[in-house]
Amino acid sequence: MTHEPLNILALLAGGVIGVTLFQRLGLGSVLGYLVAGLVIGPWGLGMFTEGEDLLHFAELGVVFLLFLIGIELKPARLWLMRKDVFGLGSAQLGLTGLALAGLAWLFGLAPGAAVIVGFGLALSSTAIGLQLLADRGEFGRRHGRAAFGILLFQDLAVVPLLVLVSLLAPGKGSETWQESMGHVALALGAIAAVIAAGHLLLGTLYRAVAGAHNQEVFAALSVLIVLGVASLMETVGLSMAMGAFLAGLMMADSEFRHQIMADIEPFRGFLLGLFFMAVGMSIDVGAAVDNGLLVAGLVAGLLVLKGLILFGLGWGLNVGRDNGMRLAVLLCQGGEFGFVLFTLATQTALIDTKTSQLLILVISLTMALTPVMVKLLPFLLPRTPERALAALGPRANDAAPGTGGHVIIAGYGRVGQTIVRMLEAAGVSYRALDLHAQRVAQAREAGQDVFYGDASRAEVLRAAGLDGSRAVIITLDQPEAAERATAAVRRLHPEIPVFARARDPSHVAELVRHGVTGSVAEALESSLQLGAMFLRDTGDHAPDAVQSLVESLRDECTATGRSIPPRAPIRPKSPTDKPAEGGTGAEPRSTAPRTDRAAAATQRRYPAPQR
Repeated sequence: MTHEPLNILALLAGGVIGVTLFQRLGLGSVLGYLVAGLVIGPWGLGMFTEGEDLLHFAELGVVFLLFLIGIELKPARLWLMRKDVFGLGSAQLGLTGLALAGLAWLFGLAPGAAVIVGFGLALSSTAIGLQLLADRGEFGRRHGRAAFGILLFQDLAVVPLLVLVSLLAPGKGSETWQESMGHVALALGAIAAVIAAGHLLLGTLYRAVAGAHNQEVFAALSVLIVLGVASLMETVGLSMAMGAFLAGLMMADSEFRHQIMADIEPFRGFLLGLFFMAVGMSIDVGAAVDNGLLVAGLVAGLLVLKGLILFGLGWGLNVGRDNGMRLAVLLCQGGEFGFVLFTLATQTALIDTKTSQLLILVISLTMALTPVMVKLLPFLLPRTPERALAALGPRANDAAPGTGGHVIIAGYGRVGQTIVRMLEAAGVSYRALDLHAQRVAQAREAGQDVFYGDASRAEVLRAAGLDGSRAVIITLDQPEAAERATAAVRRLHPEIPVFARARDPSHVAELVRHGVTGSVAEALESSLQLGAMFLRDTGDHAPDAVQSLVESLRDECTATGRSIPPRAPIRPKSPTDKPAEGGTGAEPRSTAPRTDRAAAATQRRYPAPQR
């Protein structure tokens, strides 16, 4: 007991140092947590001797993660994903499970044990897959939706797999089938009861608690509902993560959903970090060293086989070649539910302890390797575009004729489309590049010069006419993608002006280091413009003083890389201020109430329509 405070400090320090270091190296937070757990675990500093105990507690992080995903995914949208969930998901689990089961049987396992091993290894890590998608902002991408559908189906399949363990265990009789059907009926009944209770009681319960105006109690209610539904699902044989996802779906249409998400988010982040650290602690380095060749072969074989099946399914089921590659790298690892499945199989004597420990080690290592593989993904993608997308891409002979003078726009999202409208109104020719094929096709049908292509690739930039362009405008919302595109342009043509969208002033500074001519921090600019709009509307400050303040705060933030500018005084408008052109000088302040003045100003700006 005397060492518990030191252990807690070690967890916190390991997480902070590991995540900070690996984030700076560009390897992501997941690998930082995994390495931190390995360092302070049994095979590192030895501050924790049993990583499995912490792993069981930290699995609550996966529970809260699935809850937040469920609350953001309305049932109507889930129905639209049914092909990914039940089509792609069932195909992945079925094909991968059967292939791995066949290999396990060939290597000498009994048929029943081979089936459990095969389907246990076919599962992927929900925690790592979803966290990597969240870190990279790829939930809305095609491969992100496909990955989520596969992971959701795998969570649904956990219960049948657990039942299958009991059916295949030695010494079970015909009564097991009756018990199994009873377990399935109990699980379905629990799901129906939770859905009914959610529709009938949740809204009333939240309104009653919200009426007490006690934020702590409101947050406690949210945690209680998540853990309560998750525990109920675990009791009837489903996974806690599946129960949490169901609870989230019930609250997806609630008027309290945003507050609930804000209350749950801190628990998710902390416990999910602990989960990844516990996985790092559970890696048996001694066994890996003693059985180096065997472990390396199993790890490589699992990653390659699962990756090939995922890639083939993605390419064959209209996910696309490149997205199929992304899907394969993201989900080729083993999953945390494999720990549960193999532990139960050991307890029922279906597989021996040595085999179970070896399989858990293989799963842990594949989970640890996934963030590295995702980081290397841009180097694994083919350099030539997919045949279906090639027609949408720019060609060298499509470049602007003559002296050029067009502008290349990297990214055709909301920002890129707005800039295109401005350039069209000003009579400036342009060529836009984007990686969303449907968006590109729609723009091409509308007669716009938009092409499919990655703006960070030299051949794409040349085909888009970079040699004859007058400038490049980068509107990509992902910082790393914007920096890669800037670096690619600068390598080819250091003299071409490059203007880029930035997330915040620190990102502006990073883009400047990559060589942009100018950059706009979207969060900072919206804040400055909103504040300036208010100051001008009050009439208490000179317009020149407001503009000067905006420029000085912008310059200060850009120079320091800070998102929040320092405090700065503003000179109130005085009677000696020069009048604006066409004006009569400073107007006296109105004695009318502020609301009346605001209403009058609104009426002047937005007059009522003529009847």
